[in-house]
Amino acid sequence: MDQTQAVQVIEQIAGQAAQANVDHANPILGVLIFALGGLAGALFYLPFKRVRAWAWESYWLVYAVFGLVIVPWTITLLTAPNVFKVLKAASASDLVYCYGCGALWGVGGLTWGLMIRYLGVGLGLAIGCGLCSAAGTLIPPIIQGNIHNLYGSAAANVSLLAVVVSLVGIIAVGMAGMSKEKELPEEEKKKAVAEFNFKKGIIVAIFSGLTSSGMSFGLQGGKGIEALALTLSPVSSNTWKGMPVLVVVLLGGFTVNFLWCLFLNFRNGTIKDYIRSDAPMLANIIFAGLAGAIWCSQFICFKTGEPAMGRMSYLGWAVLMASAIMFSTLLGIALGEWRSTSKKTRSFLAIGLVLLLASSLISAWSGYLSQS
Repeated sequence: MDQTQAVQVIEQIAGQAAQANVDHANPILGVLIFALGGLAGALFYLPFKRVRAWAWESYWLVYAVFGLVIVPWTITLLTAPNVFKVLKAASASDLVYCYGCGALWGVGGLTWGLMIRYLGVGLGLAIGCGLCSAAGTLIPPIIQGNIHNLYGSAAANVSLLAVVVSLVGIIAVGMAGMSKEKELPEEEKKKAVAEFNFKKGIIVAIFSGLTSSGMSFGLQGGKGIEALALTLSPVSSNTWKGMPVLVVVLLGGFTVNFLWCLFLNFRNGTIKDYIRSDAPMLANIIFAGLAGAIWCSQFICFKTGEPAMGRMSYLGWAVLMASAIMFSTLLGIALGEWRSTSKKTRSFLAIGLVLLLASSLISAWSGYLSQS
């Protein structure tokens, strides 16, 4: 079989897999899996609070090793045992694309803190997350030649409605955050806006939001790799066919995070954190590694939830982002972060949460319409 024939076979398998997604779609299940991923995205940072006597770059490096390499590879070997055959047979262009998108996400993630510094949490969340959600949801279908999924049919129109409702919800939560920041005591307010710079912040927010959506581009851009996972023995199941794509994308993200953390370790003299006798070494590794495992699970949910959404699988990114923001906000409420805020602020927050929940339900509706 020559290369042209091989490509045709892979495309045929990919087409059959896409049809299988439609035939066995269960959009409610898909949305629930995406929402579970969003919950993981909201909770992953909690174990970091138990890390002691380490600089950020030290525990972030351990998080990256576990969350971007060890955990995804372990799950992939268990669920897609043909992963090495798949990656060996995959085209260089697919591998480079997925790896590059992961690296792009890595760069975007590292600039997120700068965006918050210049714009504050509320405005930064609204712009950065809004752009990341919109770009990560709408651009992949265009790149893949599936623009027809975005307009023209009832399912497509409803899917766009879901994206719009999600974005409005994100903006509403962002406005609640801005309102909350204005209500801070004067001293805290000065700290919060000490470096506020709208011009710089907007530039960084656009850059962060768009580059962070690289994760979505990569995870949805490995259809050829997924087709191989369904072809090469031992064949992966339709649910887990995306795992070989995930490990490639995360490897790109790991490269950027690992090199940056190592650079900071040497520049700041924190490389000694890993051998400090006064630091709880084992506990730090466990908690930083746990954060990585929880973080990684959101994208495992993303890839395993896609098949259940049928033709509307691209909506998974919008649901994932909306769920992460919704659950992180609910966590903040549970921790009392919004207790002393005004009625106006809480109203913005309530509207945002309702819209984020509604966007997920509308996404499920779109998935059902696509089956007709």
